[in-house]
Amino acid sequence: MTETARVWLVERTYSDDEQNLIILTYATPDGERDFRKERALTSYTGDHRETPVSMEVEVGNLGTVDDEETRERYASEAERMREKHAPDATL
Repeated sequence: MTETARVWLVERTYSDDEQNLIILTYATPDGERDFRKERALTSYTGDHRETPVSMEVEVGNLGTVDDEETRERYASEAERMREKHAPDATL
């Protein structure tokens, strides 16, 4: 069985290199590991552009957050998202 970890949306940014590309950053609750997902704005359909607030990710696909300030910010944002939203909610 593959080990997974729940990650929470902590950052949404637009790519500087590509137009119409949004980068979603998810992090573990402690802010020490992250997962980045790129989505083209054209991949959203309908009136709403729903984004999951959390997801289960294989541990092997997680990166390490080396910067302490970034880890703290990610942990704070992950905690805020956990308090405000159910794991299966979307934005």
